[in-house]
Amino acid sequence: MAVVRLILTIIEVLASLFLILVVLLQSGKSAGIAGAVGGGMDTFLSKNKAKSWDAKLARWTKWVAITFMVLTLVLVLIQ
Repeated sequence: MAVVRLILTIIEVLASLFLILVVLLQSGKSAGIAGAVGGGMDTFLSKNKAKSWDAKLARWTKWVAITFMVLTLVLVLIQ
């Protein structure tokens, strides 16, 4: 049982690091003053690319967070 707990703990630490990375890679909801001053000269294709990248990151955030919560509950129940 100790080996299973060790493996789950390692997976949980990796999931937490990946969750932090995915959250930090997401762009903010508003560009703020930098977007107003810069003018936002994005082309149509780059806007769609950013939205799809942000959508993928949001989806990954959701699934990694769910995995992290389930692993935490399993580790608590194992003890």
